[in-house]
Amino acid sequence: MTATARPAQPIKLHGFSLSGHAHRVQLFASLLGLPVEYLAVDMRAGAHKQPDYLAMNRFGQVPVIQDGDVTLADSNAILVYLATRYGDPSWLPRDPLGAARVQRWLSVAAGQVAFGPGAARLINLFKAPFNAEEVCGRANNLFKVMECELQEAPYLAGSAPTIADIANYTYIALAPEGGVSLEPYPNIRAWLARIEALPGFVAMTRSPVGLAA
Repeated sequence: MTATARPAQPIKLHGFSLSGHAHRVQLFASLLGLPVEYLAVDMRAGAHKQPDYLAMNRFGQVPVIQDGDVTLADSNAILVYLATRYGDPSWLPRDPLGAARVQRWLSVAAGQVAFGPGAARLINLFKAPFNAEEVCGRANNLFKVMECELQEAPYLAGSAPTIADIANYTYIALAPEGGVSLEPYPNIRAWLARIEALPGFVAMTRSPVGLAA
């Protein structure tokens, strides 16, 4: 899968090394072969709450991209933008059913993934005030559904990778850092391996916490 266009200048990606949201944008840009200038945001020092950063994203979150005169926040919105502007159409199908299938999994990434395995990981990394039993239970309930879905197709939205896979990949791959084992889910592990085998794949920074300690 190759990009159909290229930006005039490298895309500036404001991110944080431990953010799965930032990683999904970095990963997709790499899969598309897009030039990226990575700008680390020192979230530990509160750089994401400073006026210059809030001018780019009022929510004070990573990632943010700057592509020429376009400034855009929210990782899933950025995936849609990059796929539409630079990607092969297969990354974000234009037909109604194909687009809806992708949107379904973008919603999962922003919901069950963020507040399941993503939240579980935040407990171990940053002592986030989530209920560990609740978020790990949510993660396993999600994984049971995904395991069934991936029995029927190699990728979340069908027979080829889309931004649905990119949006969901990182926090699921890092689920063991939140204490959620992937061992009971062979279809999920095979799906992760397929993503990792894509040309241009870049790995997320791993942390020795949870089951990965």
